[in-house]
Amino acid sequence: MRVVIAEDNALLREGLVLLLSSAGHEVAAVVGSGPEILPALLTHRPDAAVLDVRMPPGFRDEGLRAALAARKEIPGLPVLVLSQYVEESYAAELLSGGASGVGYLLKDRVGRVDEFLDALERVAAGGTALDPEVVTELLTRRRDSPLDSLTPREREVLKLMAEGHDNTTIGKALVITERSVSKHIGNVFLKLRLPPSDSGHRRVLAVLAYLNRPQSAEGGH
Repeated sequence: MRVVIAEDNALLREGLVLLLSSAGHEVAAVVGSGPEILPALLTHRPDAAVLDVRMPPGFRDEGLRAALAARKEIPGLPVLVLSQYVEESYAAELLSGGASGVGYLLKDRVGRVDEFLDALERVAAGGTALDPEVVTELLTRRRDSPLDSLTPREREVLKLMAEGHDNTTIGKALVITERSVSKHIGNVFLKLRLPPSDSGHRRVLAVLAYLNRPQSAEGGH
């Protein structure tokens, strides 16, 4: 996998290069500021991009802006965005353009090497990888919505789906059978009024589409 890295922290940047190289991936380019990101992505057209949200010169949302711009120029470009904190508005904006090939992780997750590499590979394959804390924020901020009708177990299943896990992984995590997982997922779709779809990440995309509905659609909360 060819990867472009955008990270202003030199220590983390070098750590990412070493981590990806050790895992057998090729680092096509490394940049340390916002204005460098889009040109690097357009030049190298990598299999995936790992981008910090806040980059010089403004340390606001330069990485996110570059990711959104790059996905317009290179439709479907897999992007894994890293953030120091849970910034819900950034996650929502990233997902608004379609959740295929999108990841949003907290930087702490990079230290969990297997989790980070798994997330990157899922994103590169066109899947979704949302940090569990980000998913929790997206779920708990909803009020007066069909989510309130979900049972605790159905919420657990929905949370794991939104993180990008398949039925087998969900079953193992919750110590239940795949048949039970399928049943819970069916109930989730029914209660959230989401049309049933095939197995795989398309169901996750449908859930994310629901979670990403504008606040105004839910009574302004």
